Amino acid sequence: MAKKQAQSKFMQPMKVSEDLAAVVGKGPLPRTEVTKKLWAYIKSHKCQDTKNKRFINPDEKLSKVLGKKSINMFEMTKLVSKHLS
Repeated sequence: MAKKQAQSKFMQPMKVSEDLAAVVGKGPLPRTEVTKKLWAYIKSHKCQDTKNKRFINPDEKLSKVLGKKSINMFEMTKLVSKHLS
């Protein structure tokens, strides 16, 4: 009988804060799914900077998660982590 492989930390469902749930939906969700839904939201609400695609300009809902100013997409995961437990 094969051993059951341990689930990756990225695939473990996590609690989602109310602010983040307003953007990606109710949890628990794995980090990978949160990131996927976050990008879908960013693209559908045109929050990506038109001149420099690496920057995100949050709308009202997204600013509760990422902050009010434009951020680099690489900072996004660090800011989103504060909304997962």
